[in-house]
Amino acid sequence: MRLLLIALAAAATVVVAAGAEPILRLVTDIPTSVSAGGADADALFCDSWRLSVETGNTGPWRAVPARCGPFMREYMEGERYASDSAVAAAESLAFAAQAFASGEGGARPAWVFDVDETLLSNAPYYAVSGWGATQASVKPVFSPRNSQYSNPSSATPSHSAEVSSFLAYGLQEFNETSFDEWVDVAKAPALPSSLKLYNELKGLGFHIILLTGRSELQRNATEDNLLFAGYHSWEKLILRQPSDIGKTAVQYKSERRAVMEAEGFKILGNSGDQWSDLIGLPMATRSFKLPNPMYFIS
Repeated sequence: MRLLLIALAAAATVVVAAGAEPILRLVTDIPTSVSAGGADADALFCDSWRLSVETGNTGPWRAVPARCGPFMREYMEGERYASDSAVAAAESLAFAAQAFASGEGGARPAWVFDVDETLLSNAPYYAVSGWGATQASVKPVFSPRNSQYSNPSSATPSHSAEVSSFLAYGLQEFNETSFDEWVDVAKAPALPSSLKLYNELKGLGFHIILLTGRSELQRNATEDNLLFAGYHSWEKLILRQPSDIGKTAVQYKSERRAVMEAEGFKILGNSGDQWSDLIGLPMATRSFKLPNPMYFIS
């Protein structure tokens, strides 16, 4: 091994001495298109920013960069968001089938799902909010009589208390009152790939547990919405209780997973759009992060 390293070092010295171009660019180098500015630079930067968000490299963040508003809209309304979600669901199912077949889950194999942006899509709420309208006065009014929410197929594919800050594509701040009104409408459509995964897991024999940051006061609306979207026969729907007020999502959801384990469930899988849905002990055997460049929950 030592001789190999010496040989590689010698070869590198020869290359440098010969004036050859370096094979690897320094990671601090800025791509030419970014440094030059313009639409292409924005597109490249925003795609990289979205990757940083999804991997957790960004850490706590309060706003989508203003220059990325149009690109986040294009991503969420286009094929890439649907494709990214479908790939995450396919990877989840592949693991679930193998783990279940091996008997790894014991007598009570369980899969935990978050609700918002995991099972249900709030895209209709974002769209009516203006997909990034800058007017501070914008406050959409929602009610069960509002006909534009009667058909989920028309939309592209409390939680509110957890959202540290929401900027619709970087420009409009989260409005807790209007979001709670939207929750009460109970017309959020399913994420298609998540609904398919949910049904496949039920077919395998998993116990499905829904763990959401929504308030207990929103139980009826949440149950109605899940049924409206096509979900049914879950084992448990766990919502925040008064005693959970003030807890971070990580603390709250970790505590609930500990209770599940104490009840004899083996949590093989956990699906969520936020890292705070997934991290903290105890964790599932495998955790699956769904895409969401829209907001951050600590």
